[in-house]
Amino acid sequence: MAKKSADTPTKITPEDLENKFKALQGDVKGKVDDKKMSIASVAAGGGMVLLVIFFLLGKRSGKKGSAIVEIRRL
Repeated sequence: MAKKSADTPTKITPEDLENKFKALQGDVKGKVDDKKMSIASVAAGGGMVLLVIFFLLGKRSGKKGSAIVEIRRL
């Protein structure tokens, strides 16, 4: 086991755990905030690309199935 030194506490208190968890959460939250804008812009760009693809596919299928009907009077 490790040696006990004078500056390390012998018991782990709830405050120690809470402080460690807050520090860990702060680190993770900072990383997520940094990535949030880039993820949002990539998602918006992907959505626009899908919208254009669906528009073009729908336009093509609309032309493909259209029929010209001619009406004549007798």
